[in-house]
Amino acid sequence: MTSEDLSATELPASNSLANRYGGQKRGLGRKGKRNIVIGALVVGIGFAGYVATGSGQSPVSFKDIGYSTVDDTQAEVDYQVIKDPEATAKCAIKAMDSKFAVVGWKVVEIGPNPPQQDADGGRTTAQRTVLATESPAVSGIVDSCWITDSGK
Repeated sequence: MTSEDLSATELPASNSLANRYGGQKRGLGRKGKRNIVIGALVVGIGFAGYVATGSGQSPVSFKDIGYSTVDDTQAEVDYQVIKDPEATAKCAIKAMDSKFAVVGWKVVEIGPNPPQQDADGGRTTAQRTVLATESPAVSGIVDSCWITDSGK
């Protein structure tokens, strides 16, 4: 029997697989692996730098302290706003029901803070906002805050 007499099913497995899928692939060399590791390190360091500098440059931030339900038509939200003492900010406050639907919404303005001699130089102010609600609220939070003027 000659090689011409062999059918496709009688070819050696390694020969038929190589013809069908191609030959063996070359692995990455040392230089290729090193370049991938260096590239990953550069991207990681760049991302860490972006996160570190981006979080420190926010002109205003807030912290939810708590909420209370006065009755079925009112809720109170307590929070802190951290901003430049001379800046004016606006914050969107919302009350939600048990299904996380918004049942009350209000935008409040927080003006310049009076000069204080505390640890943060008057950057933090405590706030309480009363919201009218269309049905009983089970939570109240600050949705977002932003600066409305250039301040200093």
